[in-house]
Amino acid sequence: MRTRIAAVALALPLALTPAVGATQAAPQAASTTPPKLAAPKALTLPAMVQRTLPNGLTLVVVEHHELPLVDAALVVRTGAEADPAGKAGLATLTANMLDEGAGSRDALALAEQVGFLAIALGTGAGFEQSTVSLHSTRATLDSAFGLMADVVMRPTFPDKEFDRLKSERLTSLLQEQDRGPALANRAFAALVYGEEHPYGRSASGVKETAESLTRDDVVNFWKRWYVPNNATLVIVGDVSVAEAEALATRAFGGWARGAAVVPPTYPTPASLRATKATTIYVVDKPKAPQSSFRVGSVGVARSTRDYFPLMVMNTALGGSFTARLNNNLREQKGYTYGASSGFTMRRGAGPFTASAEVVAAKTDSALFEFMKELDNIRKPLPAAELAKTKRYLQLGYAERFETTGDIASQIAQLIPYGVPLTSLSAFNAGVGAVTGAEVQRVANKYVDPSKLTIVIAGDRATIEPALKATKIAPVEVRDARGRPVITP
Repeated sequence: MRTRIAAVALALPLALTPAVGATQAAPQAASTTPPKLAAPKALTLPAMVQRTLPNGLTLVVVEHHELPLVDAALVVRTGAEADPAGKAGLATLTANMLDEGAGSRDALALAEQVGFLAIALGTGAGFEQSTVSLHSTRATLDSAFGLMADVVMRPTFPDKEFDRLKSERLTSLLQEQDRGPALANRAFAALVYGEEHPYGRSASGVKETAESLTRDDVVNFWKRWYVPNNATLVIVGDVSVAEAEALATRAFGGWARGAAVVPPTYPTPASLRATKATTIYVVDKPKAPQSSFRVGSVGVARSTRDYFPLMVMNTALGGSFTARLNNNLREQKGYTYGASSGFTMRRGAGPFTASAEVVAAKTDSALFEFMKELDNIRKPLPAAELAKTKRYLQLGYAERFETTGDIASQIAQLIPYGVPLTSLSAFNAGVGAVTGAEVQRVANKYVDPSKLTIVIAGDRATIEPALKATKIAPVEVRDARGRPVITP
């Protein structure tokens, strides 16, 4: 459990007032020498024990007895990638509906019971997984798991709550149309992958698909995918392996096995179906004071063998505050409050994206800097920068495992990808083994300035002429779904 120490406000004036007759120390000059990064200490993670219940539910248990707390995550290995055609947003709506009534309780009674037990219960879905999470004290564990099992196995999907959540979804989608970052995100995904690819769509869908969703759609999605042989239950905290297995059996042992789950297949991303040189796509956001940049291409799957070199390369490029993109665009140029990059590694090859929200008047200048940094990262990384980047990753890694909830989250994030759980313990060694040659190899393989999709959402009237004048790449106008816009 994280502990924070609050400052005592009444003591502040006394600390600022020197005693009578006291001699004030001369002010010290600010140091211009940055602190040296210490060597990373060995990180020993608790043992992870796996079991399988008779109904096919996989169980992962981590004993952690420092505090009488337990965190659990039930991960269904299916998410928005399984949304049927014309039903984008179904997986996330189904997950949101789980705790709106379950077992004998309606939404209000369920919320009251969560409050009475003083637990936390949450639901959600992404592209490859749907998750129900639980945080509980050891003393209320049986009751908490009973409630969790109701949400997973016995949701009631009340009509009233379905109508409310659907209405909220439509309102949220309408609000997105006025947000430059949201417009850029949607257009970038559609242009890189195509709307027929799961990664080319938003997990929340669009207006037409959201309007088409019915309660029956939600029920059918839950029946098909929320089955024990498509799920893993992670339990971390103050329980023994035997206790956790007995707890899981009591709560989920009666969950009926479902039909076999076939791993998904993916169409070829649109940007890879035909070789196309770097292109700039403008999404018009009239009178926008800033331009939303999304620059990238198809990246890699989480299972890639290049995981560690890519982590090091991207951290140097845009994965930390002191990385090249942020140092250039924010610290040196002052074009943005922040610039970053990352590989979204999914079951299939997710996107590589460099991004920033840039003051509109500097859109063309910022594009030059993006292209410069994406080209420079392909050159040999200086030894000092390589060492600093690796040390940054290693020293920050332990923070991911501070609490039982953190540990459960780290394990849950690996489950959809077939990556061995032991890889969590191998992180620091894997990063430490990365060489400069490997960083340059993956940079040249996955970051190609000649084959980029560049999406800029902003005031077209202001930024389009300037972007064309850069002659960096052809400029096309698209809508938020990546579709061509007929211009007069």
